[in-house]
Amino acid sequence: MSRKVLAAMSGGVDSSAAALMLLRQGYEVVGATARMFGGEDIGLPGAALNIERDIKDAQAVAAKLGIEHKVVDLCGCFRSKVIRHFIEEYQCGRTPNPCVDCNKYIKFGALLDYAKALGCDYLATGHYARIFYDEERGRWLLARGEDRRKDQSYMLFSLTQEQLAHVLLPLAEVSKDEIRQTAEAAGLVTAQKPDSQDICFVPDGDYAGLIERVEKVQPAAGNFVHINGQVLGRHKGMINYTIGQRKGLGIAYEYPLYVIDKDMASGNVIVGPQEALFAKALLAENCNFIMIDKLDAPLRVTAKTRYRQEDVPATIEPCGDCVKVTFDEPMRAVTPGQTVVFYSGEYVVGGGIIKTALKE
Repeated sequence: MSRKVLAAMSGGVDSSAAALMLLRQGYEVVGATARMFGGEDIGLPGAALNIERDIKDAQAVAAKLGIEHKVVDLCGCFRSKVIRHFIEEYQCGRTPNPCVDCNKYIKFGALLDYAKALGCDYLATGHYARIFYDEERGRWLLARGEDRRKDQSYMLFSLTQEQLAHVLLPLAEVSKDEIRQTAEAAGLVTAQKPDSQDICFVPDGDYAGLIERVEKVQPAAGNFVHINGQVLGRHKGMINYTIGQRKGLGIAYEYPLYVIDKDMASGNVIVGPQEALFAKALLAENCNFIMIDKLDAPLRVTAKTRYRQEDVPATIEPCGDCVKVTFDEPMRAVTPGQTVVFYSGEYVVGGGIIKTALKE
């Protein structure tokens, strides 16, 4: 059995420590850093400096570990599958999760293909989650990481059985503190490097600004309309708002207002009180299942619609091409374009992309 692994090295401490741990476990390790976009792709020439810095950090770690390091150009794939999809989703009123697309198409898609082309049996990443093979089910399973504060199983719901069979997650059972200590002890330059907080291709956090720069158009203004029909003022363009948003509306009213919906036909942003945000259910599309082959009957799970959210009791059932998710208690700010992931205890049952919230 081959012990050759391609370690995806982003230039951060997690992936650096993952490569180190693989070496200590006896694997033959090749490091690889994907160049996913350039400054011109996001209209920020200066962003290329951050990308090159991360590549140099990964190269320095690889040199310290004594392993080969490769830089893989995935800009074309990232531009079409992640950046373009992100922009198109915002333009049609949805709020996408680009990290999910990146995992699906880039890290565990194009980069895994690259690993296989190099003769590697596995791709390893610095994600905090666990992968098991269940003999009884005859399936690969995905579970939460031991460090629940850093658990990233939510972001990996789209992994297929084929991908799971060829992925190693060395950080599955260690904490972030332990990772930094391990990297520090080994003299890795990334040991105290801060975690990235923003979406990588939106380094300034200004999503609307990215879309304006890339598309070279100003978003169309429209009305803020209360759910009771009252026009309350003008907004700066639909792409500037998302479901559940309160700050930045610039509307004076007798109680706090939140974005409840976006009406693409009229160009109106619908606002209202916080209680109007709650939905009893949702429809999810493009679903992938890990614990089961397919959903053919109602199933009790816990579910969450945000990465940092605690999962809550729900029932999932097939509904045409979608999955209907009915919560035991109404869920706040269910947002089309975001991800819903289903769990059974520690294990990921599956997940999908929120198509619509069902208020009644």
